Amino acid sequence: MLVIDGAYGEGGGQILRTSVALAAILGQPIRIENIRAGRKKPGLAAQHLTAVRAAAMVCDANLTGDELGSTRLTFEPCSSPIPGLYEFDVSEAREGGSAGAATLVLQTVLLPLALAQGSSIVTVRGGTHVAWSPPFHYLRDVYLPMVACLGIEAMAELLAWGWYPAGEGEIALEISGQTMPDMPSFDSNQWQTRSPLKQITGTAVSSSLPAHIAQRMSDQATRLLTEAGLPVSIEPQRVRSTSPGAGIFLVAEYESSRAGFGAIGRIGKPSELVAEEAVEVLLAFHRGEAVLDTHLTDQLILPLAVRGYTGTISTEQLSQHTLTNIWAVEQFLGPITNVDQKRKVIRFTRSR
Repeated sequence: MLVIDGAYGEGGGQILRTSVALAAILGQPIRIENIRAGRKKPGLAAQHLTAVRAAAMVCDANLTGDELGSTRLTFEPCSSPIPGLYEFDVSEAREGGSAGAATLVLQTVLLPLALAQGSSIVTVRGGTHVAWSPPFHYLRDVYLPMVACLGIEAMAELLAWGWYPAGEGEIALEISGQTMPDMPSFDSNQWQTRSPLKQITGTAVSSSLPAHIAQRMSDQATRLLTEAGLPVSIEPQRVRSTSPGAGIFLVAEYESSRAGFGAIGRIGKPSELVAEEAVEVLLAFHRGEAVLDTHLTDQLILPLAVRGYTGTISTEQLSQHTLTNIWAVEQFLGPITNVDQKRKVIRFTRSR
């Protein structure tokens, strides 16, 4: 049994999600200790518990320690990943419900099911647009198109919007299973040098709030990006949800890559300021030379490793989150990367 120290590096939930995903793929029994030791409230929260149970269901794993607040867990797969129809609800993990991130649950089971011998549909209920996690629009418009370059095919649909504190959103993910074919034709260094910008698209949304909120965010972001000389098209939307919410989600589409940026509103925060925050981080990224935004770098470490990518990627920032995720992957696969923190590049040196 492989023992993983959940306190390593930034000591957050990514170690847990990466570890159970790889355990499911490889059939590797694991024990994770000191789960989320680096967080203010250590141990399994609702979204982490849901992700662990989801991964366990996908590979028929034996679980111990799967309860709220647990800091120690054993995960013993009894099967290779099993394709099928799956439904998970983050709110069921905690009395009183939860707006825990549905997207993080989906990312945990995506790779195991993408390698299963058959297609799957996974539906997760919870938070779809909440702080400290990738919103649905990032998953659909940035993450999935990028992993598609690696031969991982999935389509996401937003069935209901879910904001803090109630959550109650819903996402369906249709995953094309496969038998681990060779990597598709792919320039091993096309994510080292940024290609030209094609367009910036986005969605500004007011959810169970007045329509003018979305319009003001859209107008402000469009004005700022146009002044910067960038091609932009942002759609304002008014939708319904259990908890009210607002936000703007932007995608910078380059010829060979994508990057995503956003901001979520809160009571008393002007709509224009929400838009300005999202535009500011987008422009900062665009002025640089990196191919991958900070969050995407972290999220692509596992897919790149599992698909046997050999080549170099350049990143906006080598965050502690990313370095910790590399460490977690290498506990299973051994040394497969060289990290150049000065140049902000990661070279994948060995196939899976």
